[in-house]
Amino acid sequence: MKILSIETSCDETACAVVEDGKKVLANTIASQIDIHAKTGGVVPEVAAREHVLKMIPVLDECLKESSCDWDDIDALAITKGPGLISSLIIGTETANVISYVKKKPLIPVQHITGHIYSNWLDTDEEIEFPVLILTVSGGHNELILMKGHHEFEVLGESRDDASGEAFDKVARILGLGYPGGPVISKIAEEGDGSSFSLPRAYLEKGSLDFSFSGLKTAVLTEVKEYAKARNIENAEDIDQKFKADLAASFQEAVVEILANKLYMAFEKYSEIKEVHLAGGVSANSRLREVIQEKFDGKITFRHPKSIKYCTDNAAMIASAAYFLHVNSPEKYKPCSNIIPTTSFEIF
Repeated sequence: MKILSIETSCDETACAVVEDGKKVLANTIASQIDIHAKTGGVVPEVAAREHVLKMIPVLDECLKESSCDWDDIDALAITKGPGLISSLIIGTETANVISYVKKKPLIPVQHITGHIYSNWLDTDEEIEFPVLILTVSGGHNELILMKGHHEFEVLGESRDDASGEAFDKVARILGLGYPGGPVISKIAEEGDGSSFSLPRAYLEKGSLDFSFSGLKTAVLTEVKEYAKARNIENAEDIDQKFKADLAASFQEAVVEILANKLYMAFEKYSEIKEVHLAGGVSANSRLREVIQEKFDGKITFRHPKSIKYCTDNAAMIASAAYFLHVNSPEKYKPCSNIIPTTSFEIF
């Protein structure tokens, strides 16, 4: 079964064609990073206008790359939410029109669910359930027990800032640019992660929830004290060694919290067969390294096969849609008129 999917939840205009939920025939992305780097973050109205400009060229390129025409496509998939509502509207309206004109079933997918299914892409291995999943992105962190395809139980989630958002904000505080994850990861390689004693919020005993707002504030406090002592007004004037050490210390704090909470959940739920990492922050090599060390020899640990499946992409949406369709094919019809949502309610 070949599914053509569209993903426009934020600032990536993405289309993909995936066969049977695993084989990626095309994964086309038009990035807006250069545009939003100028403002240090995504401006929703700007992102939506770029989606309008890029949608048709990306669709055309996706079909060309997959060597498919519309007769080869069995169904459509679309990110329904959550995300920026103005961006989601461009994607859902495009999918609604194509579904109507081409008479193709349309399968709505929740964005976080898509990230979860990124671990099914480009693999022939059978994944064993139950799976413990840590999703880490700009807008969300969750610990999820996946008992079967689209059978989820949320064990823990963000109470305030997600780790990806904290990376972006700390990068801005340090004057490192946007997006924050890659730039902090890179400069952290030059720093000493033990240079600063930054807080780790574990919350109440046994909690599997996450909180990164205090960590972000602690970084800001360190920068303000440093700047005040040296009469510095601009982040660009801060010493590179200070930036590298603080970035490394921040990254170590985030990674420690994420990895330890994941291991706490693993110890609590003894029936788990695999542990998965997904979402934009799953591209962080230090996070992968620490989790691998914790679980080495204990259980199968997976993360997306390629960095391109960590960040927002349409291939993961197609994979999630395939397994939705397998579960209940009768539910998905042409002309469904999918309406986007900003709600995180999915499981």
